Amino acid sequence: MAKKKVAAIVKIQIPAGKATPAPPVGTALGPHGVAIMDFVKQYNAATEAQAGTIIPVEITIFEDRTFSFILKTPPTPVLLREKAKIAKGSSTPGKASAGTIGEAEIEEI
Repeated sequence: MAKKKVAAIVKIQIPAGKATPAPPVGTALGPHGVAIMDFVKQYNAATEAQAGTIIPVEITIFEDRTFSFILKTPPTPVLLREKAKIAKGSSTPGKASAGTIGEAEIEEI
């Protein structure tokens, strides 16, 4: 069987288990003719255990409009904010601290 030719590779970050056909998914995949709902269903099923965490995904789109995707690890700032139990970082970086975490928690990340 011959290998499929790659038409495009799209990288986006989506909250786990909460992908919808709306932007950014629809605007990233629509121009390539991918069945957006198929991707949304597969992504949500693959990430349901990590619900709410932002997961980067690399979508390989082939010339026949099929796709495959690879889930990456969450960005480090997202993991740090989760461990510190804060919604966002400091509004004055370098001057005010938004939260603290211990060395053991850093090792977990």
